[in-house]
Amino acid sequence: MSDKPITYAWAINHALDEEMQRDPDVFLMGQDVGRMGGVFGLTRGLHDKFGGERVRDVSIVEHLVVGGAVGAALGGLRPVAEVQFADFLLLAGDESFHKMAKWRYMHGGILTLPMVVRAPCGIQGGVGAEHSQSPEGHYWHTPGIKIAVPSTPADAKGLLKSAIRDDNPVIYFENRRLYRVKGEVSADPELLVPFGQGKVRRVGRDVTIVAWSAMVDAALEAAEILEREEISVEIVDPRTLVPFDMETVSTSVRKTSRLLVLHEASLTMGPGAEIAARAADELFEHLDAPVKRLAGTDNPIPQNMALEQFCYPQTDQIVSTVRDLAKW
Repeated sequence: MSDKPITYAWAINHALDEEMQRDPDVFLMGQDVGRMGGVFGLTRGLHDKFGGERVRDVSIVEHLVVGGAVGAALGGLRPVAEVQFADFLLLAGDESFHKMAKWRYMHGGILTLPMVVRAPCGIQGGVGAEHSQSPEGHYWHTPGIKIAVPSTPADAKGLLKSAIRDDNPVIYFENRRLYRVKGEVSADPELLVPFGQGKVRRVGRDVTIVAWSAMVDAALEAAEILEREEISVEIVDPRTLVPFDMETVSTSVRKTSRLLVLHEASLTMGPGAEIAARAADELFEHLDAPVKRLAGTDNPIPQNMALEQFCYPQTDQIVSTVRDLAKW
């Protein structure tokens, strides 16, 4: 089976299609996922192919979406639930922080909880402060949930397929700015990207950047500019935050002696703080400079599209920060 270029969005659609064909226990539920094909069109064609029993429209009630998926998973099915915007996962606070995250543990492992919550995230399109956030840090702080943060179409497909087959709950954060990005994706229906195995997106010698989701492309763009200045950047994409591949990060930092953690979520108490703290604790003797973080701003995201770009790291900011690190 040959690879072919498809979009990140279509890679998600392919993953859902293949897993529903493979396993009749897999079904979709969410707001407008049926005949409409999802608010962003990612489930197009699946209702016609699999029918209303397996592609279920539900009310715009997030605690019903997540709580219903928990119940279905406990009952032996493998639901893939979609909330239209990741921001509104918090409306299903009890169902996500408690039931989804803890019930397998609280029942001594007798029950499994094989469910996925697809959570579109990120700044894109002027949809405002309540529809543009990247809340992965909220759930990284919640034991019992696995977290996927794919940055490429191939990983969007492979991580989603792995998530659906996992017997534990997974939140799958898909960045909306990536939906139209194209990349080579295998047509192999057994393409699986394992959780907890990061990937070096670019090999370098001077500075390590750890980035995920849409920030990987920004890091790669900055690295091209810095290469012309003879600053060599290595980029590590963890691909999943839970489990987190600290080993690949450590190997890179031992080589470069410098680390920048890059993400779209707000800086203060953001997910990069955990990575920076672990690096400072575990890799102190290998560091020649302080660990740096570059992240989203600590303010509500404006609806004005011209202002959105000032709320998450831009290429020139990444270039400037790496230049400063390389001087140490």
